[in-house]
Amino acid sequence: MNVSVRPVGTKELGAKIEIKNMNSFSGVRRALEYEIPRQIEIVKRGGKLVQSTRRWDDLAGMTEEMRTKEDAHDYRYFPDPDLLPLKVDLAWVDRVRKNLPELPLMKMRRFVTEYQIPDYDAHILTQTRPLSEFYEDVAKKTGNAKAASNWIMGDLMRILNDQKKEIQNSPVSSVQLIDLIKSIDSGQISGKIAKGIFEEIAQGNADGQSVAEIIKKNNLVQVTDTKAIETVIDKVIAANAAQVEQYRAGKDKVFGFFVGQVMKEMKGQGAPNIVNEILKKKLKGE
Repeated sequence: MNVSVRPVGTKELGAKIEIKNMNSFSGVRRALEYEIPRQIEIVKRGGKLVQSTRRWDDLAGMTEEMRTKEDAHDYRYFPDPDLLPLKVDLAWVDRVRKNLPELPLMKMRRFVTEYQIPDYDAHILTQTRPLSEFYEDVAKKTGNAKAASNWIMGDLMRILNDQKKEIQNSPVSSVQLIDLIKSIDSGQISGKIAKGIFEEIAQGNADGQSVAEIIKKNNLVQVTDTKAIETVIDKVIAANAAQVEQYRAGKDKVFGFFVGQVMKEMKGQGAPNIVNEILKKKLKGE
């Protein structure tokens, strides 16, 4: 903190007095209340204030001189004789600017505008260059930027943290994650089945198989056949008459029970949207 005073009517401030050891706002206030009157009193007596550094003693409530600094050399300032004038060509500056890599803040802003993801997601995904490149590869090739963000920030980062690995050594490659997201978006598999496949790959139990091979080998393709789904729903409704009455009496939460039972019967392979649609009609007696 610096304090200087000047008599009323003058333009030039007096010597700059620097005060050290300012540890609190109350200390600053008390130091000012002491130092300003001290300097004014010296000037009124005809004394001379010298540029100096003083220390604030919080217990004594006063400043104490530490050292004086009258000229620039007291600060150890000196010209460097080896530094020559540097003339920078603006064309060169432009070339360098164009070749600079995309900085994290710029990349974060671009992710928000280009991929329409929240600021928080973009901030996390640009923490390292490899992570941002992994995300961008998945986002571009799936055409589903938000799903890519959710998978990477959720399941993938959890696995990386558990296995103490960096994204460069991810047990789930960008290609595998791309295939998973595409398989969900196409309706081939459900999100629940995708989670299971992801875990198999992440834990090293996939034996080098691709996502498509895992789906085919384990017959995990989502069932969209309405007749097959109706058959299972009819069976579940017939076995749970009491819950049917509860639902028809207005207990909508029971619907989740039926969805769970149908999915259990279908081993998670029923297309959720079709299951929900048919189940609602059946429970209403349509």
